[in-house]
Amino acid sequence: METYDALLASITPTSGAVRTLIDPATGEPVGDAPVHTVQDLEQAIAAAAVAQPVWAALGHEARSAALLRAADAVERSAEELARLLSREQGKPLNGPNARFEVGACAAWLRAAAATPLDPETVVDDGETRAELHYRPIGVVGAIGPWNWPMMITVWQVAPALRMGNAVVVKPSEFTPLSVLALVHVLNQELPEGLLTAVSGGRDVGEALAAHPAVGKIMFTGSTATGRAIIKSSADTVKRLTLELGGNDAGIVLPDADPKAIAEGLFWGAFINTGQTCAALKRLYVHDAIYDAVCEELTAVAAAMPMGNGLDEASVLGPLQNRQQYDVVAALVNAAKESGARVLLGGNPDPDRAGHFYPTTLVADIDNDNPLVTEEQFGPALPIIRYSSVDEAVAMANALDVGLGASVWSADPAAARKVAARIEAGTVWINKHGAVDPRVPFGGAKQSGYGLEFGVEGLKALGVPQVING
Repeated sequence: METYDALLASITPTSGAVRTLIDPATGEPVGDAPVHTVQDLEQAIAAAAVAQPVWAALGHEARSAALLRAADAVERSAEELARLLSREQGKPLNGPNARFEVGACAAWLRAAAATPLDPETVVDDGETRAELHYRPIGVVGAIGPWNWPMMITVWQVAPALRMGNAVVVKPSEFTPLSVLALVHVLNQELPEGLLTAVSGGRDVGEALAAHPAVGKIMFTGSTATGRAIIKSSADTVKRLTLELGGNDAGIVLPDADPKAIAEGLFWGAFINTGQTCAALKRLYVHDAIYDAVCEELTAVAAAMPMGNGLDEASVLGPLQNRQQYDVVAALVNAAKESGARVLLGGNPDPDRAGHFYPTTLVADIDNDNPLVTEEQFGPALPIIRYSSVDEAVAMANALDVGLGASVWSADPAAARKVAARIEAGTVWINKHGAVDPRVPFGGAKQSGYGLEFGVEGLKALGVPQVING
């Protein structure tokens, strides 16, 4: 186990260009990240191409054992990783935040190692025998976001490695230190050259997506960037897994208990201070219980402390960067100007250091308001009235995205019937955003395509091969 200072020193470049990362809660420097170039990327891909065949030849059992050792390494450095994540990304140590994220890294590594993937006998009728196998792709490129930088990197890396691939990771320019530190820890248990993080700019990401030696790109981020990756990857016909923007809807049915669901609604919307692709971003509540839901949700939200991530009392933090702060502020201001009713927040302190936007709930808002139709990706939730379930489903399905959604009801069977009508990759019942390493996850419509997690996630990191005869 390394100390925090030793961990940070291990990823601090001793030469070359650097970029200083700033704590979004304080404005103070966190550390320096290398500014890697396309030439650095070429070297990483070349090393991965050398390491990959040897790794693939080890077989599933040996590769899984290495992933389990890597999970142990993450746990040995868990507190140091969580502290760095909190300082760079802004999320608090406690709550479903930094320590939770590092713990999820270890959990997903273990799940990828433990998930069975046996050859499938497709036909065996005495005359024809056909088996479906999955072979390694080769070199996989993983491009990650700034909101859950460590956890999403592991979502990409763990199944890719388990399936016998090498991986080149391109972290977000906003949170490279977290990913560089995580890769440093994972590499304590992995062969040299198999896993590399290249901390560059947009040019590096574009080169990775277009590189002829890279067989697959995994990307989590905005729909706009996803479209650019599709174009960059087209000439080499790369396999793609894209988890893109959300703007998830939640529908509260009239039989729900407002008090019982209030905390679940809160965390569905405000986990990671709302900076989550599959967070609840627009809430539809039936007229019969609208006021009660607003009241109970406001009471829960008002009690949640927001502050510096290293403060053990905090469970909400700042926005990670000023650009996202400005997006949230503009959308809330537009809602206020339209006459919507602010139940909580909406009044940031201009003198407060850091990118803190207060927890904000907005009621009596039109469904075509920008705060509803555009993904805010921050701590502001619009609450929209509806009169019939048909109306709520139509509003939930009206947008061109469909990552996740949720239905809230005292009757799970009734909720499942409504869920089946919603156009989203995952619909949760009486919860929102609860991902599980055993359960496939992916988007519908312009929220991307391809599945992650579980057996389907492993298959997505392999090339299917039928052996017939």
